[in-house]
Amino acid sequence: MIAADTSTWIAFLEGESGEDVQLLDKALEDQQVLMAPAVLTELLSDPKLPSTVAETLLEIPLMELKIGYWERAGALRAKVLAKRRKARLGDALIAQSCIDSGVPLLTRDSDFGAFAEAASFDLVIGPGTD
Repeated sequence: MIAADTSTWIAFLEGESGEDVQLLDKALEDQQVLMAPAVLTELLSDPKLPSTVAETLLEIPLMELKIGYWERAGALRAKVLAKRRKARLGDALIAQSCIDSGVPLLTRDSDFGAFAEAASFDLVIGPGTD
């Protein structure tokens, strides 16, 4: 199982290339993708998102928020911020979902590196969009 960050989903939906997009495509084919709730929220926030794409995204199994999720996400973000690294709230929520579910994250956002260092979870970083 894997999860993909919004940056990888956007690249995938726009037909871009990259290792992350290829891995997402294969994982979708094999039904091995979990959706982080914060990623789904970000994707569905696009007012130009076609309804057919939204319906397809809603079919992907959603990661469950486990008891203590919000506290762990806050502590993770604080740990990254204490190292004077960039730690957007949405990224902290996505990272914590992956940590709790034990799945690697496909992303094009290098900011996730700070979360991976702080909590030792697996990242696959594709071509940068930052």
